[in-house]
Amino acid sequence: MKYLLDTNILSQLIKKSPNSHLITRLASKSPQSLVTSCICVMELRFGSALRKDFESFWSNVFEEILSRVGILPLGFEEVLIAGDTLAQLQKAGEPIGIEDVLIASTAINHQCTMVTANIRHFSKIKGIIVENWLEP
Repeated sequence: MKYLLDTNILSQLIKKSPNSHLITRLASKSPQSLVTSCICVMELRFGSALRKDFESFWSNVFEEILSRVGILPLGFEEVLIAGDTLAQLQKAGEPIGIEDVLIASTAINHQCTMVTANIRHFSKIKGIIVENWLEP
């Protein structure tokens, strides 16, 4: 089983005191089972680039977090899934952000469990298993 870590999960790992439930769950998984989406990398880069200490902060994000997880690309299959998902959500009157749909489509295509604190958005998407590792 692979676990796709959302941006809000990866961001916890940057904090001085990361969520203890998350640390316990991560420690129970093999490093090879932990992945993220290139879209999450983009979101982390964006947030880092807004900081005054961008260079050192980004270096820390890369060395302490991104170097320890697999990074899944966004390809043709993912964008087809994302397009279908966006249409389904729009028709149902429950649109969510395009970034979350792209991240979810990556999890679906690679048969990953989506690990996020944003259960409300991701649970609207068909075909995805969602877990929140910030809670016991």
